[in-house]
Amino acid sequence: MADGISSFWGPVTSTTECCEKNYASSSYIAEFYNTISNIPTILLALIGLVNALRQRFEKRFSVLHISNMILPIGSMLYHATLQHEQQQSDETPMIWEMLLYMYILYSPDWHYRTTMPTFLFLYGGTFAILHSVLRFDIGFKVQYVILCCICIPRMYKYYIYTDDKDAKRIAKLYVATLVLGSLCWLCDRFLCKEISHWSINPQGHALWHAFMGFNSYFANTFLMFCRAQQRGWAPKVVHFMGILPYVKIKKPKSQ
Repeated sequence: MADGISSFWGPVTSTTECCEKNYASSSYIAEFYNTISNIPTILLALIGLVNALRQRFEKRFSVLHISNMILPIGSMLYHATLQHEQQQSDETPMIWEMLLYMYILYSPDWHYRTTMPTFLFLYGGTFAILHSVLRFDIGFKVQYVILCCICIPRMYKYYIYTDDKDAKRIAKLYVATLVLGSLCWLCDRFLCKEISHWSINPQGHALWHAFMGFNSYFANTFLMFCRAQQRGWAPKVVHFMGILPYVKIKKPKSQ
């Protein structure tokens, strides 16, 4: 929320602001909670990347985890500065990440190996250029929702074809964090006037970041399990420190 306080970054130039008082904690960080709430996403993506590299999963999963780290870094830059240029570093990677999910979800059944990645690459590049020039607002949000809706049915197909109870539980956690995160985002976006009168701001957008960090981790873990099943790698879900699930595989010696 704009409040006229002078800051290191100058006037707000982003097209979107959240329901958090600007520069309440520091003149260097516009939205403090919305900035630091990206840290769990980075840590979870790093854990996923280490697991993918250690067990030699396909490179697509390493790229996906790296994408999950780039996105929150861009989001931190945006929420710390509320500048239009940094807003692009938040929103454009969101579209790129969804295109990566589309590739991972649909590529196993795609018969023409080069057409899908070529199309998705051109789509992502074109969006980045147009978004930087035209400054999409509603158009960006609609596009992001459409890409999510394209991915969800495929996730459901993987869910119904998976018999492992632990993997299904991860898929349910994916849905739960998506729903809770979306509710937090909607409340922060559309109930800001009411929330601004409360004695404590629940920081709905920061909670959205936290929930979506776990959402991405659960989605990646479930997809890694399903892909390992497709490759015959005998996957099983184990838990780090008895809490955080990850996939452990056993590849045939020939691989």
